[in-house]
Amino acid sequence: MDALIENFDLILDGFWQTLKLLFTSGALALVLGTLVGIARVSPVSVLRGTAVAWVTVFRNTPLLILLFFTYYALPPIGIDFGFFIMVTMAMGLYTSAFVAEAIRSGINGVGVGQAEAARSIGMPFTLTMSQVVLPQALRIVVPPMASVFIALTKNTSLAAGFGIAEATFRLSGGLRDFPGDRWFLFGGIALGYIIIVETISVGANQLERRWAVT
Repeated sequence: MDALIENFDLILDGFWQTLKLLFTSGALALVLGTLVGIARVSPVSVLRGTAVAWVTVFRNTPLLILLFFTYYALPPIGIDFGFFIMVTMAMGLYTSAFVAEAIRSGINGVGVGQAEAARSIGMPFTLTMSQVVLPQALRIVVPPMASVFIALTKNTSLAAGFGIAEATFRLSGGLRDFPGDRWFLFGGIALGYIIIVETISVGANQLERRWAVT
């Protein structure tokens, strides 16, 4: 218990770094994933093919491999935005593939008649998607999107291996300095992750109820 009390500030800072990783990489994944998800259902074959390749590559490549690639392979060729941004970029790219699939499933869940009605009055694909289909699809994808961001929350722990002092990094340091308090340290860090995950879950449930079609 002493380890938690004495290192409380460090643990809080660790979870602040975790949240920074979550929000930054999550925002990147949401933007890229939405664009790729829309491209997956585009009438333009080149866009569809590019989107399929994007999802195939990033969904099937282990996140740790992407982290190693962005952290070690890109800086020697002149692509270096700092270790935090590089790690965030890897997590965002990886997660964007899962966001894209969630968006695609939501779009496919919207009745075909909605898009046909929009096209019948002369609306182009981009306008049909942004004004008619996508707003309805977003209501459908709240639960799977919450699962994606919960997974991302847990994936941020991999950043500890690259020197980012997030929650898991602080746990490793605490176990080294206070080996007798390992159970309190494990419990405290686990509780922090549970709080973050439950916040996402509760927020998604509230959003789903608010957006429910009655």
